[in-house]
Amino acid sequence: MDFKFDLNNIDSAAGKLLRMFPENRIFAFYGEMGAGKTTFIQALCRQCGVEENVTSPTFALVNEYKDRTREKIIFHFDFYRIDSLEEAMDIGYEDYFYSDNMCLIEWPEKIAGLLPEETRRLKMEVLDTGERQLRIL
Repeated sequence: MDFKFDLNNIDSAAGKLLRMFPENRIFAFYGEMGAGKTTFIQALCRQCGVEENVTSPTFALVNEYKDRTREKIIFHFDFYRIDSLEEAMDIGYEDYFYSDNMCLIEWPEKIAGLLPEETRRLKMEVLDTGERQLRIL
């Protein structure tokens, strides 16, 4: 299953994904550099009520965001720069992945062996038209 979107309707696409999988809380985003993973995660966070600035945690590995009520926590991971599973283990990935909070993961292929079974895997691609295609794997 997949759907297409562009930056003009990215918030709508993010809302659609959340409605398609209301019970899922761990989403792994696969795709080349520049495919739009971070931009889509920003839209997901907006749809979840996050008002603060959402940026890629490339060097920190994980950022934490709260919705406007300060009750819902979303963890945003970027594993692009890690060289080993031990680095993910060092940040205590289990505390995040096995919490009841939403986890949005960029470059999950770097930690494939650590992803929980219930992880919803998604592939982002840039089409020749400039649109993005989100494929649910």
